[in-house]
Amino acid sequence: MMLPANSSFVVRRASTSADLSAAQRLRYAVFVDELGGDGPDVNHETKHECDPFDAHATHLLLEDTARPADDRVVGVYRLMTADQAQAAGGFYCATEFDLSELIGSGRRLLELGRSCLHPDYRGGTAMLHLWAGLASFASDLDTEILFGVASFHGTDLTELAEPLSNLADKHLAEGAMTATARAPHAVPMTIIPLDQIDRKAAMRATPALIKAYLRLGGVVGQGAYVDHAFNTTDVCLILDTVKMNARAAALYGAGDHI
Repeated sequence: MMLPANSSFVVRRASTSADLSAAQRLRYAVFVDELGGDGPDVNHETKHECDPFDAHATHLLLEDTARPADDRVVGVYRLMTADQAQAAGGFYCATEFDLSELIGSGRRLLELGRSCLHPDYRGGTAMLHLWAGLASFASDLDTEILFGVASFHGTDLTELAEPLSNLADKHLAEGAMTATARAPHAVPMTIIPLDQIDRKAAMRATPALIKAYLRLGGVVGQGAYVDHAFNTTDVCLILDTVKMNARAAALYGAGDHI
């Protein structure tokens, strides 16, 4: 995957408190202002979307150097290795999904979370640049399994019935490499009979980030988790890097090491 050589995008790891603050401000703009999320750790006064996991994670920043110096962060990822998760008391994903089979597999895990882009940068090459940096980071760590919570906006299951049912039918994880939504907020993903699913409509209703992971060979765990505080319905996406297709392999060679 070739990225434009003259791009103003730079992908790097957050290294200062100001970097982390910029990431949390972008997350607030997207998850709170735009999507209506909330939570006990959200700081509405300073407009920071944050939680206790932030202190232990690696934060990947996408900057547009053509913007003013104090407003350059236009994309973020929060990444957690197993060692970082242990220091944090567990993976964030484990608050919603039982990860015992994934963790027990002995595979090298990297959790992906809090991914978002500034609205002005969606639909272009910005996400490709952020993924190139992510791929380089994961490759440096010899990561075998990428996983994390991916969200549908809203909690009305009648509106999400087709895309969730389609995911369960076509993209369900098999064997030990899975995760299971935790009670009491777990709901089955198969909501309507499979012969009633409009497959094209189901894919149109699936968020772009989830579809992108599916194109790379991603699968979903068992059940969805309804997060009323964040106004989302979440699935656990799992990507085995060993089984990644040729397109994903190209992505892994796309960026400079960070």
